[in-house]
Amino acid sequence: MAITKDDIIKALEEMKLAELNDLVKAIEDHFGVVAAAAVAAPAAGGAAAAAPTEVNVLLTNAGAQKVQVIKVVKELTGLGLMDAKKLVDGELPVTIKENVKVEDAEKMKEELMAAGASVDLK
Repeated sequence: MAITKDDIIKALEEMKLAELNDLVKAIEDHFGVVAAAAVAAPAAGGAAAAAPTEVNVLLTNAGAQKVQVIKVVKELTGLGLMDAKKLVDGELPVTIKENVKVEDAEKMKEELMAAGASVDLK
């Protein structure tokens, strides 16, 4: 069974930024090319092909220390304690913050993971 373009796109959508970066490096090594050259080619639409500057922070699992995770979610979102608890106790995965700069999202991910949560950036 052949892999279709749709299969590849779906797999890419589910990957984390670090996984995508590793994939690009592996493709560059395998084919002996540099991906930056392809990004520079389009003049008008070049910005659309660039790496994302903003991502969403998704809580995928609250972990065993749910109280700690709720406290971190409260701090990161500015929600009240009960609203943060509802967010963490709700159906997962749940978006904690939307359209966050990648650097800030990585810091949020570290804080949540330190509290025992599982987090994705998409």
